Amino acid sequence: MVLTRGRIKVLGKSNADFPSGEPGMYQLDITLIRGQNLAARDRGGTSDPYVKFKLGGKEVFRSKTIHKNLNPVWEEKASILIDNPRGDLYIKVFDYDFGLQDDFIGSAFLDLTSLELNRQTDVTLRLKDPHYPHHDLGSILLSVLLAPREEQREATMLMRKSWKRSSKTQSLRLSDLHRKSQLWRGIVSVTLIEGRELKAMDANGLSDPYVKFRLGHQKYKSKIVPKTLNPQWREQFDFHLYEERGGIIDITVWDKDVGKRDDFIGRCQVDLSTLSKEQTHKLELPLEEGEGWLVLLVTLTASAAVTISDLSVSSLEDQKEREEILKRYSLMSMFHNMKDVGFLQVKVIRAEALMAADVTGKSDPFCVVELNNDRLLTHTVYKNLNPEWNKIFTFNIKDIHSVLEVTVYDEDRDRSADFLGKVAIPLLSIQNGEQKAYVLKNKQLTGPTKGVIYLEIDVIFNAVKASLRTLMPKEQKYIEEENRLSKQLLLRNFIRTKRCVMVLINAAYYISSCFDWDSPPRSLAAFLLFLFVVWNFELYMIPLALLLLLAWNYFLIVSGKDNRQHDTVVEDMLEDEEEEDDRDDKDSEKKGFMNRLYAIQEVCVSVQNILDEVSSFGERIKNTFNWTVPFLSWLAIVALSLFTIILYFIPLRYIVLAWGINKFTKKLRSPYAIDNNELLDFLSRVPSDVQVVCIFLKNICTVVNMMCGILTFWCF
Repeated sequence: MVLTRGRIKVLGKSNADFPSGEPGMYQLDITLIRGQNLAARDRGGTSDPYVKFKLGGKEVFRSKTIHKNLNPVWEEKASILIDNPRGDLYIKVFDYDFGLQDDFIGSAFLDLTSLELNRQTDVTLRLKDPHYPHHDLGSILLSVLLAPREEQREATMLMRKSWKRSSKTQSLRLSDLHRKSQLWRGIVSVTLIEGRELKAMDANGLSDPYVKFRLGHQKYKSKIVPKTLNPQWREQFDFHLYEERGGIIDITVWDKDVGKRDDFIGRCQVDLSTLSKEQTHKLELPLEEGEGWLVLLVTLTASAAVTISDLSVSSLEDQKEREEILKRYSLMSMFHNMKDVGFLQVKVIRAEALMAADVTGKSDPFCVVELNNDRLLTHTVYKNLNPEWNKIFTFNIKDIHSVLEVTVYDEDRDRSADFLGKVAIPLLSIQNGEQKAYVLKNKQLTGPTKGVIYLEIDVIFNAVKASLRTLMPKEQKYIEEENRLSKQLLLRNFIRTKRCVMVLINAAYYISSCFDWDSPPRSLAAFLLFLFVVWNFELYMIPLALLLLLAWNYFLIVSGKDNRQHDTVVEDMLEDEEEEDDRDDKDSEKKGFMNRLYAIQEVCVSVQNILDEVSSFGERIKNTFNWTVPFLSWLAIVALSLFTIILYFIPLRYIVLAWGINKFTKKLRSPYAIDNNELLDFLSRVPSDVQVVCIFLKNICTVVNMMCGILTFWCF
């Protein structure tokens, strides 16, 4: 064999004289054996390598990840159906990084025209990086066999004849090799029950344990149970099973430490291939490299919840299949399979005027359709800013409140895909059977980017199941981007919080104005309403008031009198900031930067003051009961004793009436009286922890000064 520039040439009979053949006529059997001397991409001088195989721009196989090894042994086999044996098999090796973007190690090509037919061949591929062509990145060892598939030829001919007889016959949805990489074949339901006799990692002889689960690239992290060696979690979640032969769930247990790296307690694994399907298994797993046990419930369920097909094959256009779907989600089936809430069909038709991501002024766009943890991809349309995909995706809906996300990327051969645009569509806002053009937005969905995408979406769901599912915990996404510090996000969240607080403050001002008789008719009406409500109050009036509020807002929306334009203040502000960022003038850029710096400083100062007030309020309550100031604690005892006696002998209704009458008539009785809150005034006299420390240090300084004075006097 000859190695040149990451390509492999196998000496022997060339397949240049092969018959032209039909699509899917050849099968390429690959055995990924091992890697040798791979490049280190982690800080510890190792890598977590896995391999991707691409054919015709599509990912056809992906290996498992071998952790912390530069000479990994995979011994994995894959069978790939080939339309044309004259192309190249593109191989890329990555280093898996938990929660981060995976690092590129190297790539190579396998020239299929150099393979000898019906002969097993061992090949070694030298990995290369186009940006660093002289670096030694290691090699990959494969065993390959290219052979014709006569049975596949017959199936293809029958399919074509059948297609000619009827245009309604279902076409091949996608080749098996493309579907295998993204369609899941079952659900792994995991219930984390408890831990037993875990290892103590803290100085107090206890731990703050939590558990991490990983199945392929799906991850789940449990809640933290503080200060225990026998934690009770009682958490349930689902993984998708992509491999027919099962998989291995890696489980690690950690002790949460604040301010430093979490401590490792132990690990264990669950081999799904050893578990029978449609049955719940209770597993008691001993922890390796540590102490203790984990108790789990694991259930494997076969499912075909997601599909991909061409535009000519639509489940809802087939009348018989549509009736079956409608029957499945009718009210008569409301108590059958409560997790199956509904059916979603998404037609990804085309996109127009996309952003040019390549130096040639073109892009290689493909589309990713996501619904919670279901993630499907279209094929890539190369060198095109107006791609047509014409694909249909179907999903089972688990939560009607989910949001359908459609993202367009530009494919790059040796690096991660470039983002081109995204749309997010709540399922409840979808109008069935209507083809719409959606404007692509940025990653944060705060503003538009270039291009539009045409989608046609249909949603069918059972209202009873959807209502019951609303009262259950939301499904957690396994793959989410890590939160990073963002100036815009910080400012936006601050304004959102400020708006919510201002609603309460304005309500308090309004009530205070009623007490102050700023508008006598309004105050008189409020006073009479207060007396009527308090005198006749019953508990059912609370949900009745909320019901009336919902009905009133619905009336405003139906009548067209709803004015919620103020809800877009944050988005308008962010768009203005983005426009400022795009200015080319240096003076305006400098001015805009200083304005944003001052804005961040103002936000930080406000957050700092709010945190100080909240923490001081809590510390003052604590110090009242801790007898930090005995006089105030005795005063609290007297006041609480009086309140206890009053509440025991006088009904609460009369006390509230007396309080309200006092508040409403205070300004009438004493027009120049100063408003105050007795409870807050009392707490303002109690020192916070910071003030207590300052007083303690001040007393120490006073004592030290006195001692220094005495010693000075004694010396003289």
